[in-house]
Amino acid sequence: MENHTVKTKEFLSNKKGLLILVALFSVYLFWGGTYLGIKIAIETMPPFIMAGIRFISAGLILYLWARLSGASRPNKRQWLGAGIVGALLLLGGNGLVVWAEQLVPSGIAAILIATVPLWIIILEWMGKSRKRPNNGVIMGVLLGFAGIVVLVINSIGMPDKNSIHPVGVVALLFAALSWSLGSLYSRIVDQPDSPLLSTAMQMLVGGALLLAASLFLGEWSRFDIMEISFRSYIALGYLIIFGSIVGYNAYIWLLKNAEPAWVSTYAFVNPVVAVFVGWLIAGEQLTINTLIAAAIIITSVVIITFYRNRTA
Repeated sequence: MENHTVKTKEFLSNKKGLLILVALFSVYLFWGGTYLGIKIAIETMPPFIMAGIRFISAGLILYLWARLSGASRPNKRQWLGAGIVGALLLLGGNGLVVWAEQLVPSGIAAILIATVPLWIIILEWMGKSRKRPNNGVIMGVLLGFAGIVVLVINSIGMPDKNSIHPVGVVALLFAALSWSLGSLYSRIVDQPDSPLLSTAMQMLVGGALLLAASLFLGEWSRFDIMEISFRSYIALGYLIIFGSIVGYNAYIWLLKNAEPAWVSTYAFVNPVVAVFVGWLIAGEQLTINTLIAAAIIITSVVIITFYRNRTA
């Protein structure tokens, strides 16, 4: 009887380990692929309209899912908090990424967004807590900004689809900063107990704000549904289903079932996946300068993640 119990525990343990690997792979692949998905979707769709449709669609599905699963109806204060977080994460963060991908390759966008941990460290240091990072984290931050300089200096002026417009770079850095602010604010704002419901609310409000921005920018005046290509529809579907629903739910499950150090690896694996997918599918060239800059930035994120986890 005892042997049977031990074998059952080993089976459950191995099964959970397999599920963790599947969830990690899903986050790596699906989130890493969103950058190319965005690039293809905005080929024939205005950026803010596309992003707004993406998040409102995903938000509605997740909201109904959460409510049918027993989550309580959110109150006005929680909707307000979700609105602020959604504005920072989705309008300022994702919205600027989508817009900037008109000017930079998808792989480069992913590399620059990988600097989010750098901005979070700086914001925590400058905030009320005055949380000073340890020397290892500081080294990682400095290395990360050095990587940004190498990437920008050596890539501006490159021809065709590998060119990097300075405005696109600035927009991506502001996107990373906005995402970092939203991530920090989400820790202190009043949110529902259900993470699924909370994210659905952020997507709904953020999606509405993205559509409002599209009106302000005049995107609807040049939007023609008949001109949307089949591949843009497929890319939008990928972003909704795999990027916003499957990938996010895998991430939430990992937060509850895996070690934080394992979960945090997505921060430096996703840009690697994005660069590879951009090269494989979209033909974005991997120059030596780009690879060196990417290696520097990703290494900086690894260092920051390692030293923060070790301190924790």
